[in-house]
Amino acid sequence: MNNPPFRIVFAIYPDMTQLDFTGPHQFFVRWPDSEVIIASPAGGDVLSEGLIFAGTRRLAEIEACDLICVPGGRGTTATALDSAFIAEIRRLGLAARYVTSVCTGSLILGAAGLLVGRRAACHWAWRHLLPLFGAIADDGRVVRDGNIITGGGVTAGIDFALAVLAEIGGVEQAQIIQLGLEYAPRHRSTRGGRKPPRPRSWRRIGR
Repeated sequence: MNNPPFRIVFAIYPDMTQLDFTGPHQFFVRWPDSEVIIASPAGGDVLSEGLIFAGTRRLAEIEACDLICVPGGRGTTATALDSAFIAEIRRLGLAARYVTSVCTGSLILGAAGLLVGRRAACHWAWRHLLPLFGAIADDGRVVRDGNIITGGGVTAGIDFALAVLAEIGGVEQAQIIQLGLEYAPRHRSTRGGRKPPRPRSWRRIGR
């Protein structure tokens, strides 16, 4: 009997930073053993930075997930004050294997009570707010504390996604996806250098 796919839920909302969502999404959907669900407070269309993300599911309708990911953005503050949305984040987060965020999405995790006593990353300009939720602010680009994995601001979301894929699918699978998407940052925290790492099974790409 085949195992069910690893269910990833992106909890998005109006006025998020779209790259916080679309960056990790691009990598997660390449993992063959995953099911990626896009959900929002009310379901339907979500407007973000001039883009419309259509046909999202209502977050309250999602029974459970293996990983929940919350992006950040200008709409973070208003969303963190939406008690119904925060309750759903908490419900899913408490049962998930991994609780994750990008940028100021960690503030939403904090508002949901999921970061108490945990180290977490955030956009540098809002990182100082994390202790208000009992979290420990960390200036890392990708920070892991137990089952909590958080990324720093915006572009850190791609490094975050690769760290998550390495955790749930293995380093080689993460490298295959990285090579296929030709992601080769020069940031000191990555292994890519000027060229993406080439795993032993790189010839499988594109087949």
